[in-house]
Amino acid sequence: MAEGTIKVRVKLARGITTVRALIRHPMETGLRENRKTGGKIPAHYITEVICQHNGNKVMKANWSRSVSKNPYFSFKFRGAKAGDSIQISWVDNKGDSDATEVSIK
Repeated sequence: MAEGTIKVRVKLARGITTVRALIRHPMETGLRENRKTGGKIPAHYITEVICQHNGNKVMKANWSRSVSKNPYFSFKFRGAKAGDSIQISWVDNKGDSDATEVSIK
């Protein structure tokens, strides 16, 4: 399990919660060549990202190898309040994963 790969910022304004996250991940497509060996660099990319608000899923993204290195994403939802928790987790095609939890301020 990878650790510390997710940075999250959450903002609550006028009843709308904005979640912004940056995930540190190589996101290799499996199509690039290694310049030294000439062989292909193995595919290594995030396949699923899930965001939960107090344990309830509010966003699920199924990604593929077309997403850039160190992906950033943002989304908004209604119904949260200060003190609630936001959990974000990801899983990649090699079985690695990470998760983090933050409180809404």
